[in-house]
Amino acid sequence: MSYINFNKSKLVNLEYSLNKELLRSNRAGAYASTTIIGCNTRKYHGLLVTPQPAIDDGNHVLLSGLDETVIQRDTEFNLAIHKFAGEVYVPKGHKYIRSFESDPIPKTTYRVGGVVLTKERMFTQSNDRILIRYTLEEAHSPTILRFMPFLAFRNVHTLCKANHDADRKYLNIENGIKVKMYKGYSFLNMQFSKEVEYTHVPDWYYNFEYTKEMIRGYDCHEDLYTPGYFETSIKKGESIIFAAGTEPVNPSSLKRLFINEVKKRTPRDSFENCLENAAQQFFVKRGKKTEIIAGFPFFGRWGRDTFISLPGLTLTRGDKKTFNAVINTMVKELKGPLFPNLGTGDHLAYNSVDTSLWFFWTLQQYSKFTGEKESIWKEYGKKLKAILNGYLNGTMYNIGMHENGLIYAGQNGMALTWMDAIISGKPVTPRIGFTVEVNALWYNAIMYSLELAGLSGDDPFVNKWKEIADRIPGAFIQTFWDEEKGYLADFVEGENRDFAVRPNMIFAASLAYSPLDEIKQQKVLEVVKSELVTPRGIRTLSPKNPDYKGGYYGDQVARDYAYHNGTAFPWLLGHFAEAYLNIYGKSGLSYIQKLYNNFNEEMFEHGIGSISEVYDGDPPFSAAGAISQAWSVGELLRLKSLLDEWK
Repeated sequence: MSYINFNKSKLVNLEYSLNKELLRSNRAGAYASTTIIGCNTRKYHGLLVTPQPAIDDGNHVLLSGLDETVIQRDTEFNLAIHKFAGEVYVPKGHKYIRSFESDPIPKTTYRVGGVVLTKERMFTQSNDRILIRYTLEEAHSPTILRFMPFLAFRNVHTLCKANHDADRKYLNIENGIKVKMYKGYSFLNMQFSKEVEYTHVPDWYYNFEYTKEMIRGYDCHEDLYTPGYFETSIKKGESIIFAAGTEPVNPSSLKRLFINEVKKRTPRDSFENCLENAAQQFFVKRGKKTEIIAGFPFFGRWGRDTFISLPGLTLTRGDKKTFNAVINTMVKELKGPLFPNLGTGDHLAYNSVDTSLWFFWTLQQYSKFTGEKESIWKEYGKKLKAILNGYLNGTMYNIGMHENGLIYAGQNGMALTWMDAIISGKPVTPRIGFTVEVNALWYNAIMYSLELAGLSGDDPFVNKWKEIADRIPGAFIQTFWDEEKGYLADFVEGENRDFAVRPNMIFAASLAYSPLDEIKQQKVLEVVKSELVTPRGIRTLSPKNPDYKGGYYGDQVARDYAYHNGTAFPWLLGHFAEAYLNIYGKSGLSYIQKLYNNFNEEMFEHGIGSISEVYDGDPPFSAAGAISQAWSVGELLRLKSLLDEWK
């Protein structure tokens, strides 16, 4: 039996199955995503979601869904399921599903009377194309399959509404058709591995309802267009492959293409292999650029997330080539001392104080995994110096070093740290001033640079920065530490020292160069462990705090308020684990191993085979946010590497 599998009793339970989502992306930035029973519950779901550069910089849903109908003796059995407004599910094809498994690709088995039909889905790695293989395992009489595609042709963040000005024309291509609803879009090429009969019956279907969008407080009703339907006979033991892509394909090559794509997949036959499989899906190659998508299905590229997730996604898997490709893409976008926080091309935002400091940590991980140091200074030394000098002299958003050696940052209306949620123009967690993780990262960045410069004989740099580095630990402790409380302030602005228990203090204990002695590091760890650690990540605020929100749900305002006020993030566990093992050594292995093992169950929840963006801070610690998040997966892979190293 496959590692990831669901039986009939679970699949027919809509409350259960509609909360399990599938995702497969490719290196071109396109993806396919839906639930395990094929009922779309998000506007981001679709069988072919692909960039449309002639329209905008975003992804667009071209093929929303494909209904399959089994026809025997003039009786029709529709295998699809859709939800319409008013809690109406039509058709209810999920009742025919007998099993679902995913090793290495999703496979659904249907039984209709004497018919047993399997459906296997595959998203090609280098082309914007989905392949679906249908195999008739059992049949006692002649069988016909009918396929009806539903099209959207719209940006993933919007919804399609009936538009009778949409282009209803189609063009015949080999074993299929191609259509384009609006100018500027790519053609959608729909083809089969054998000849099919196409009937052109253009029509609109109204009021598809997306439950996840309704829960999130967004518009949740969509109209979808169908140009017509395809029919073909199928014999027992025969396989038919459907292909939908932005370019046509030779139908005679589809079966071979499907088999070759399967061979490229990392098996999903264990927890570790699922993480490995998920790790590969975040990388996008566009021309000479290699980037990391922060999360699916609704994130783009984020600079901070890129640096934090990159070591785990690549170095733990021995992939130095991709690591270097991503770093070199990012380095080209350095502006003064700042890396872009989000956006691409002409739409870059440099509104982050910590992203550039994470760059040092990312290179530090490269040193750790490869043993290379002098070559890093030779390759990136000028960039590292530019960042340090930029922070020393001051840059945008009041980011700059004060006389005590610490970094101050922030201005009203801006959220420059990773706790960056904003409601109505105001940061939910305003942290103007000296922030604890920024200054821990700052000290680590200077010390790592001094290490590299010393090995490379760069004496002028060492002479300049050693004096600054020497005064930071004392200033850090004086600014952030409270001996009576036994932990660090989250941020300090003037006379205000905010001692809300948040996870940001953990970086002062996890980074290779810490401004704290071991006793203080241990005290920080115990506070984080007792108040913030959950089985699914680390809370962003202690439950003892009156502002704590233990559930990440509701409309956008409610979710934004909870995001950094109690919601648990898996990626923080990587740093907690590193600090914990540094202090407790092998005696701490069993505890960290248990935290890692807790995520085994997550392979069957929310985003199947991957790790979600966030989890509720309260039991049962349910998954929320994006169904597959780069830094969640990356840091769990790095945590596994830490465990192996200590063992």
